[in-house]
Amino acid sequence: MTDQQNTAASEEETAPQFSLQRIYVRDLSFEAPKSPAIFRQQWDPAVGLDLNTRQKALEGDFYEVVLTLSVTVKNGEEVAFIAEVQQAGIFLIKNLDAASMSHTLGAFCPNILFPYARETLDSLVTRGSFPALMLAPVNFDALYAQELQRMQESGDAPTVQ
Repeated sequence: MTDQQNTAASEEETAPQFSLQRIYVRDLSFEAPKSPAIFRQQWDPAVGLDLNTRQKALEGDFYEVVLTLSVTVKNGEEVAFIAEVQQAGIFLIKNLDAASMSHTLGAFCPNILFPYARETLDSLVTRGSFPALMLAPVNFDALYAQELQRMQESGDAPTVQ
């Protein structure tokens, strides 16, 4: 009976573990350089989105993942507003091989953070008196695969800082 308990405890200690510890806004910025004149113009926006992720190992098996969404909206040639959010999370991740860890930090965690970042941006933009952005979902798995392919072609290797 003790051998069965020891085996079960050993398997539990080496089983992959993933746990979300905290989600928070790390940085937030909003700029409307042409206010209030921009509100008196015909509204024909062009939206530019820049998306970035980074991860950092913390103590033990904890990792911080930061998803940055930067949006620049132009009305004609003028910048209507620039909004940026750094949505972050702390994750407990244990017992994953290097490839699985890289995928988890590069795609799975940003996928968890994106809805929070999108909602934060929408709220920020509407507080600036502009229409909500309503960003479309992002396929982080596809973005991660593209980045892996780019890194393999250039000879780089994915790293966790």
